[in-house]
Amino acid sequence: MQNAIKNKKFNLLLFLLVSVVFHACKEDNYIPQTDLLYDVTVDGATATFTIKTEGVSNYEWDFGDGQKSTDANPVHTYPGKGKYVPTLRALVSGKTTEASTVLRIAKTSPIKIDDSTLDDWDNVTKDIIPLGTDKGVLNMVKMDYDGNYIYLYVEMVGKKSDAAIFDIYMDSDNNPGTGLLTGTFTAGGYDILLEGQLLTTGVDIFYHNSNDQNAFSFAQQSIADAYKVGTVKEASGVIKFEMRIARGKLKGLTGQGMRIGLQAIKNDWSETLGSAPNVGSSSYLLDMSE
Repeated sequence: MQNAIKNKKFNLLLFLLVSVVFHACKEDNYIPQTDLLYDVTVDGATATFTIKTEGVSNYEWDFGDGQKSTDANPVHTYPGKGKYVPTLRALVSGKTTEASTVLRIAKTSPIKIDDSTLDDWDNVTKDIIPLGTDKGVLNMVKMDYDGNYIYLYVEMVGKKSDAAIFDIYMDSDNNPGTGLLTGTFTAGGYDILLEGQLLTTGVDIFYHNSNDQNAFSFAQQSIADAYKVGTVKEASGVIKFEMRIARGKLKGLTGQGMRIGLQAIKNDWSETLGSAPNVGSSSYLLDMSE
């Protein structure tokens, strides 16, 4: 009987010892997670933040532009181009932790080609091509750009069905030493010509192809998705429209500046309807250095 009691005590002691050892092993192998990780993806000026660490609580985002959020995975639009340092502060395994990264937001544009409105052009107030005595039917010509596109807005007297021809001259590399030299628009050497009935059948793309800069010699190109016409509005004898030109599709447009001049021409080539800027004046310089 005493041996049985001794055996039970020994077994109980052994069980307790094993339990303590096992528990100690669990504690020795357990390392609390304190790293705080998150991903960020940027589309234009809009950043999407996603926490990757599990078990995070009490999160607070400081986006680095004066704005904050307590959402878990927020989406934030920055006010414009610049360097920002977003910081996440949160509890990880009961410990306050923070993590930061650096974002560089490039030049963005408010213009959306596929939004069925031209109201976004109200936000473009900088690059407005000056119109003079040769403006003719043209009431307004504006431009904007971002890293991918150059945007053009035109307001003019007329109708879409007029099928006006447009000549758009572009000094794509902002270098008068290359491209066509012409008295129509000075101060540039025009590497690219977009020509055609833009609002009805579209335009053709031509590259200047002569070593003689005074030669009106262009070769037609076949380049998919080089431009796109967006919203077109007609009312009270006035037509307004927008288009975008893909900077990565046409040669020279990925630099820090380009010059442009455009003319609207009657559909039978019998009359120039308007010019922006004036004929014989310097083409418009679009500074893309931001």
